[in-house]
Amino acid sequence: MESIDTEKHRSVGKFSLTLALCGGYFLVLLDVTVVNVALPSIGAGLHASSSGLAWVVDAYTVPLAALLLAAGAVGDRLGHRAIVLSGFIGFLVASVLCGAAGNLPALIGGRALQGVSAALMLPGTLALLSSSAVDDQARARVVGLWAAVGGCALPAGPFIGGLLVQGVGWRAVFWLNVPVIVPALVPVLRFRPARATAGGRVDWLGAAALAVGLGALVTAIIEREALLLPVAAAGAVALWVVERRADPPLLSVPSPARWPLAAACGVAGLMNFCALGGLFLLTQLFQDVHGLSPLAAGLLLLPGMLPLPLLGAPSGRLVHRIGAWRTSALGLALAAVGFAGIALSAGRPMYPVLLVALAVWGAGLGILTPAIVSAAMRTVPSAPGIASGASNTARQTGGALGVAVFGALAGSAAGGGFGRHAVWLFVAGAVAFAVAAAFGVVYEGSSVPVGVSAER
Repeated sequence: MESIDTEKHRSVGKFSLTLALCGGYFLVLLDVTVVNVALPSIGAGLHASSSGLAWVVDAYTVPLAALLLAAGAVGDRLGHRAIVLSGFIGFLVASVLCGAAGNLPALIGGRALQGVSAALMLPGTLALLSSSAVDDQARARVVGLWAAVGGCALPAGPFIGGLLVQGVGWRAVFWLNVPVIVPALVPVLRFRPARATAGGRVDWLGAAALAVGLGALVTAIIEREALLLPVAAAGAVALWVVERRADPPLLSVPSPARWPLAAACGVAGLMNFCALGGLFLLTQLFQDVHGLSPLAAGLLLLPGMLPLPLLGAPSGRLVHRIGAWRTSALGLALAAVGFAGIALSAGRPMYPVLLVALAVWGAGLGILTPAIVSAAMRTVPSAPGIASGASNTARQTGGALGVAVFGALAGSAAGGGFGRHAVWLFVAGAVAFAVAAAFGVVYEGSSVPVGVSAER
């Protein structure tokens, strides 16, 4: 009887841990999109300019992109439980700061702390889930659950954001995190993983160079400050020099896999560049230009977001049948058609056409996302963590740059030319996706064959 109770207690503990870690991952991805619907209300409440609103988004995504690789390396060395706990606590504190922010600098500071904390949480949640599984079958189940929960975060963001902003106010999108994180801390605190083996050194210089270069580039774009471009270039050069000498570097990629992995990461970055840049404009276009409520704007975006978690399995089957790059090309082509439809209908607006265009766009992204991740993973099959880290970093970097570029070129939503500029940016996104689709068609078969060693 005692053994039965003990086993039941362990099962409850594992379920609680799985729920907590998946909840943390859900929040990391939710906070990429949930704030977008709140931007017009934040702008009105804190008297924020277009560049200020861009910082509300990018203050989160820049540190997330810059610190992902370093956070994973620190977790491998010191143990992921301590790093995830630090991320949870930091995210909790940051969410309180954002919810209570009395001015724009305070909100941006809170968002930056959220981004740092999210970078600590993201690699470790999956690592802890994997280590808590008793066998390969259980590990596959929890990893699948983790991925499914993350897939639901992106479509949930605009809807939850719209619901909270309209019903309570923009601060609620940050206070929402508190009741999720507080109970999630308990099972993570109770979890006792196997003792971590201390690895090599962490490439802090490389992480710093990446953060400085990316931060300077985003700042130069948002603030239209050309003097920061040499700083961004210096950061890129420093990263290249440091990575050639670091042991181990932030990203250790075998020579035959470098160009194929770079191609996959380039498309992954382009995907988020256009997707998050477009989402940044759409939420303001719907509310500030067309006068829709936050909830109506969130509901209008649902057709573009819902296909993302629903098309993962069909995309995987397509990858098996026709290859990762051809599947990516199909997703890119659909996204290009969707973006063209958005450009045609968003400025008017023509809502029936717009809903169809958003659905086609979302279907393209839903097919593209798993396929391009598979293309990246296949370049270094013996070291999937390397490819996954590179792909995640490229996607977050692309998203940060997309918000900066789209926001800077479109200008203020209060200006008369915002709608026209947004339409041309959607056209440019359609062209970029179409060119990338053509590249994907001809590139299939050029990736590194399975079995390539990950040795440098």
